[in-house]
Amino acid sequence: MKTTPDNATSNPDFSGLSAAEMVAVISGLQQQLASKEEAFLNQEAKLKSQASALEQRDQAIQSRDARIEILEELLRHKKIQQFAASSEKQPNQILLFDEAELEVEIDELRDQLPDDVEEKDAPPRTSRKRRQRGFSDKLLRERIELTLSDEEKAGASKTFFTKVKEELEFIPAQLKVLEYWQEKAVFEQDGDERIVAAFRPVHPLGKCTATPSLLAYLITSKYADGLPLYRLEQMLKRLGHEVSRTSMAHWIIRLDDVFKPLINLMREVQNSSDYLQADETRIQVLKEDGKTAQSDKWMWVTRGGPPGHPSVLFEYDPSRGGKVPVRLLDDFQGILQADGYSGYGKVCRDNNLTRIGCLDHARRKYVEASRAAPAKGKKGQPSKADVALSHIRKLYAIEKAARDLSDAERYRMRQEKSLPLLATFKAWLEANVSKVLKGSLTRKAMDYTLNQWDYLVGYCERGDLKISNALAENAIRPFALGRRAWLFADTTQGANASATCFSLVETAKANQLEPSAYIHHLLTHIAEADTAEKLEALLPWNVELVRV
Repeated sequence: MKTTPDNATSNPDFSGLSAAEMVAVISGLQQQLASKEEAFLNQEAKLKSQASALEQRDQAIQSRDARIEILEELLRHKKIQQFAASSEKQPNQILLFDEAELEVEIDELRDQLPDDVEEKDAPPRTSRKRRQRGFSDKLLRERIELTLSDEEKAGASKTFFTKVKEELEFIPAQLKVLEYWQEKAVFEQDGDERIVAAFRPVHPLGKCTATPSLLAYLITSKYADGLPLYRLEQMLKRLGHEVSRTSMAHWIIRLDDVFKPLINLMREVQNSSDYLQADETRIQVLKEDGKTAQSDKWMWVTRGGPPGHPSVLFEYDPSRGGKVPVRLLDDFQGILQADGYSGYGKVCRDNNLTRIGCLDHARRKYVEASRAAPAKGKKGQPSKADVALSHIRKLYAIEKAARDLSDAERYRMRQEKSLPLLATFKAWLEANVSKVLKGSLTRKAMDYTLNQWDYLVGYCERGDLKISNALAENAIRPFALGRRAWLFADTTQGANASATCFSLVETAKANQLEPSAYIHHLLTHIAEADTAEKLEALLPWNVELVRV
């Protein structure tokens, strides 16, 4: 039998083989081929498995690297929040675009405005505030004469005085007890006696040992200056009389009922306008039914009102749900400006309100992303957060230039300058959002901006609208600062009283009134405000007090 060697490369020679031998050879060759095919398939499967494992490992490494990058960014962000300055200014913000060129274009646009665009009731343009020289002429002044002795001026032809300096003196506070002695007259008629007593001023709290001036001082110190009651207790004790913080807290809580009709009237006036700003912040109330002491409750604030009648109203509610703005803005019809919180959606749908957003919130997210980015060299390329900030700063530069213009002028400037910049910004966002790592601060900022875009550009629809919710945020800032001192409210009644007092303080500021003077005026007259006309006379834009 002839066979082909195993290492033969040519086809086997089957000549001279019987059929049985040929079948055996073919069967052997088939087994060899099957064995090699099986080995090849096993090797291919093994290679695929290894490739799949390598791909999974690469994906795991990429996912791990991405998570490490995000965690490192969050760590830098937390360190910045805890230790760095809170200012949103960036050291390279002027280098990102030619702001001078933009200012020239804005000036050219302003020069192109026709004279008939000027509104008759437009406020006068205010000049830049200059540094104050000397002291205000509203302060009390005392002349102190430094005289020569008789020997020093003996033989002089004349003498005169010249003012050589001014000093600011502090007069320490003091407590004084007011003793009310009421004169009474006795009349005798037909054997009976009739007593007539002199008029006695009505105290807003009835029986209370604190005068309106002391109550105004306590409210202003706590809610305008952020002093907790235990410090006020110590301060009054040093002045000669100890007033317990419990008594002070009870007075403030009782005044909530006294001020409530005025607050309700302010709410009616505010909701009669067509443009409001809203915001909310956390407050911890220890004794709230159905809530733990550690859970967050909420202080809501709305700011706005008809022209010349601004008000800032705080409202406490343990819930952050959409039902709260529905209750507060029940009869409001107009434009509501707020951040991206979804809780304002219900009132906008129910009342058919136009909602606009706050560009400050979007900008703040890019600032956080830029500050948390890895340190770059002097010639490092700006990050995408920096580029986004450059787009936003151009919009704020336009608002700064249009600050003193009339509403009509400001509207035209926004149409001419802001809208094209916004279109460019949105195109850049859409082109670059997919290039940024998901979960990073920059990606979150870009997603927020695109999701809120229709709201963020809403301010361009009218000249009187604001680019941001800053006025409401500024009104709520004293509450946030004061919260650091007193940390929490004990009861629901205390939280409601705090909301009322904050409303009075911030509304006084919005109307250029000194808060202590306005609250003292209220406490002096509100007990006698038994009609709607008398109550309206106590509104801050109706009182005759010195504006600051």
